[in-house]
Amino acid sequence: MRAIVAKDRQAGVSGLTLSELPPPHAAENDVVVRVHAAGFTRGELDWPGTWSDRAGRDRTPSVPGHEVSGVVTELGYGTTGLTIGQRVFGLTDWTRNGSLAEYVAVEARNLAPLPADIDHTVAAALPISGLTAWQGLFDHARIVAGRTVLIHGAAGAVGSIAVQLAHQAGTRVIGTGRAADRDTALALGAHAFLDLEADRLEDAGEVDVVFDVIGGDVLDRSAALVRAGGTLVTITRPPTVRPADGRAVFFVVEPDRVRLADLARRVREGQLQVRVGAVRPLDEAVAAFSPARRVAGRTIIRVAED
Repeated sequence: MRAIVAKDRQAGVSGLTLSELPPPHAAENDVVVRVHAAGFTRGELDWPGTWSDRAGRDRTPSVPGHEVSGVVTELGYGTTGLTIGQRVFGLTDWTRNGSLAEYVAVEARNLAPLPADIDHTVAAALPISGLTAWQGLFDHARIVAGRTVLIHGAAGAVGSIAVQLAHQAGTRVIGTGRAADRDTALALGAHAFLDLEADRLEDAGEVDVVFDVIGGDVLDRSAALVRAGGTLVTITRPPTVRPADGRAVFFVVEPDRVRLADLARRVREGQLQVRVGAVRPLDEAVAAFSPARRVAGRTIIRVAED
């Protein structure tokens, strides 16, 4: 099968190649998915799991990409809940070969059925962003109606979904980002917007929750905005500055079949917009990893046609 392969950690993006690999087989509780569309995160070439397995052993050559949408072609022993020929989407394991390939082996529990009226390119953009937004807001920050939530990067992959979910939950949403992101954030449901390059972050006032996807100085300064009893949630790094009378949480997204199915339902019913930008073929995936190739919305790799 054709796959994007990483062999040299020091080479970064320049070390990625389109290569031929043997197709995977389904281990116990696995399925093999014929990949129709795949999502990736540019920073994953820096993640330890890209280069090592769960035991810490070198696993190169490795295939990046951790979001997949496709069709089940093989069931492993003991696999339940999915069938051959079924459309599915979800997350691949952090420490196994990923989705930038024609086939990928995935734990069945990490996948959810994909309705026939959702395109694979949309589904491939949903797992990491959708689950991260949900888990950050509801599992870790425990937002409820009537609270105020500040969401950094409100027009980005995670932030745009977080804005919509927080708005639908009945909270007052303040988005942040660049000036060019203002109209997008407000259209998605933010009640106010701060330009991080021109406005003072402190002008947001006290909030109940800060959801950070930016890190750095923005994360550190955000701690002072959290009122007593509130929560600072981030996916960038463990916070070094904490709210005076609140909680600070760093987390890594986890697979969740039930939540994936709920997110798909919201997409079908028009409650949730997934911002897909460029859609590129597998032989252009290496170029898509380049930090210089930025587009509005997620870049998705289309591997096979329906």
